[in-house]
Amino acid sequence: MIWCGLLCGIFGCICGGAVPVLIDGLRRLEYRGYDSVGFAVISGGRVLVVKDKGNIDEFLSKIDIDSVESEIGIGHTRWATHGAPCKENAHPHLDCTGSIAVVHNGVLENFLDLRSGLQARGHRFASNTDSEVIAHLIEEGVMSGMCLKDALAAASRKIRGSMAVAAISSAEPDRIVCFRRESPLVVGMGPGGVYCASDILAMVKYATEAYHVPEGSLATLTRVGLSFEGPGGDRIDPPSLKISLEPGAVERGGYKHFMLKEIHEQPIAVSNTLRIYREYIDRAALLLHGKRVLLTGSGTSYHACLCASYLMSSLGVDAMAVISSELQEYLKGQPLSGSAVVAVSQSGETADTLGAIRHAKRLGARVIGITNTLSSSITNISDAYLCTQGGPEIGVAATKSFLTQLVVLEMLSFRTALAAGSISKQECEEAYEEMGALPAKIGGIIQRLESVREIALKYSDRRDAFFLGRGINVATALEGALKLKEISYIHAEGYPAGESKHGPISLVEPGFLCVFVSPMDSTRQRIIGNIMEMKARGAEIFSVLTEGDSELIEVSDGYFEVPESPEYLYPVLCTVPLQALAYYVAIYKGLDPDRPRNLAKSVTVL
Repeated sequence: MIWCGLLCGIFGCICGGAVPVLIDGLRRLEYRGYDSVGFAVISGGRVLVVKDKGNIDEFLSKIDIDSVESEIGIGHTRWATHGAPCKENAHPHLDCTGSIAVVHNGVLENFLDLRSGLQARGHRFASNTDSEVIAHLIEEGVMSGMCLKDALAAASRKIRGSMAVAAISSAEPDRIVCFRRESPLVVGMGPGGVYCASDILAMVKYATEAYHVPEGSLATLTRVGLSFEGPGGDRIDPPSLKISLEPGAVERGGYKHFMLKEIHEQPIAVSNTLRIYREYIDRAALLLHGKRVLLTGSGTSYHACLCASYLMSSLGVDAMAVISSELQEYLKGQPLSGSAVVAVSQSGETADTLGAIRHAKRLGARVIGITNTLSSSITNISDAYLCTQGGPEIGVAATKSFLTQLVVLEMLSFRTALAAGSISKQECEEAYEEMGALPAKIGGIIQRLESVREIALKYSDRRDAFFLGRGINVATALEGALKLKEISYIHAEGYPAGESKHGPISLVEPGFLCVFVSPMDSTRQRIIGNIMEMKARGAEIFSVLTEGDSELIEVSDGYFEVPESPEYLYPVLCTVPLQALAYYVAIYKGLDPDRPRNLAKSVTVL
């Protein structure tokens, strides 16, 4: 079993010469975050913190690590989700006394409430992060007479959200205490010491034996070994793993490609995105209230916008999606004082999208930015912004960034409709409850993706393909076609299924691949006719459909089933098997899906 995770990287050690080991471990985790870095060690009886903005090389150019001597420390490499990248927001974070240091990977749902309560009790905060509240909660436990381990356990019970935490205290200088809920955390031991990390591959150079910290459990690291406590406080003994991994696979977390790794990270990426504090969503929704909404993005981000335009329109919001590079031509200088623009970009640096929103602002529009990069140009010029919680995405083909964009836009759509009075509070809460089931459903789909391999092998020699859907799943079809064409170089086109008979069908001949996104939604009966039209001309049909849809299974040459869901959530679920189809087709063609020709991760030129 290989852990996958995201957002930030944690590494800790108790060994001789801890600082160089900390730096090496963090370097192996830099694929998880690289906008700031830091470590805390116990030296001379006190906690010493060294941290700054920038990647590890930039960090090392500013400090003299040879001057810091210690045998125990924790470190962190960050991908910002709460608080912009800067020295103050970098980890580790200290309590008020400066004797407790923590590093954290995850997203805390109730950090604003916790922070407010801590401040009312006299705590002083040095950062804008959610993570710092953990240090102060531990401080309160220690001040009440608890040991570090029990204080961390008590803090975890007050926190909602995902968290992998490592903590040290100058009062207990011989140990590191860790806790895990949802976010990955592994501990290990070797001839020279004991270690903890977000990824087992960070310790491959040092540890010979490793243990995954069980869900909701604590781990204590000391010179003499490791101990574990389960959620009920009882001692537990998780199974050990012998470390026999190739160092060359470190950055990919044991997966052959970043794209496959990032497909597998989607359940936790969506789970963390669903934890965006509702106050942030509501601020953005208020900017959209009563306004004409233009959603804009490029490539995959445009497909997310198109999906959101269908949903918003169905909820009574005046919404339209426009490709970023065409927005200026579309507007033609019309005043936009009564409009709002929702700009979507993974990097927050997409030149076409930046140009579009700058033009829209000149015309009087308010702008809501949605990005996966907190300190981006788009977040800086937006009137409000929402940061998806996907963590770094290395593969050029967008996977988890698309799903997290869809989820943020769905959350925003329902809160905007609630603000407008077009849906009730109960309807909004029911939608949020349905969205809360997405991570488990996505996880179930990922467990069955091996079945896509055979389908991919069958169709890897095709030159052309159509991806067809109706309604909100037109966007899903467009995204599926984009994935296949950009990494396998097969000519793939996405169309509204109803338009296929107005020209495209002339290309269909025996063996032509037609991929239908056809879940059990309001368009299903109409799309059956489109499937039969293609089948009558010899097309081979691969359908993404709802579990148990025997009628569509019978008329399809291949199929993949997704769980039954509300109509607006099918784009999230149906996209995952299409990502896998593109990935495996590229593999069978001997191509590198992480580095498709002529493409870049962030398009920063017009």
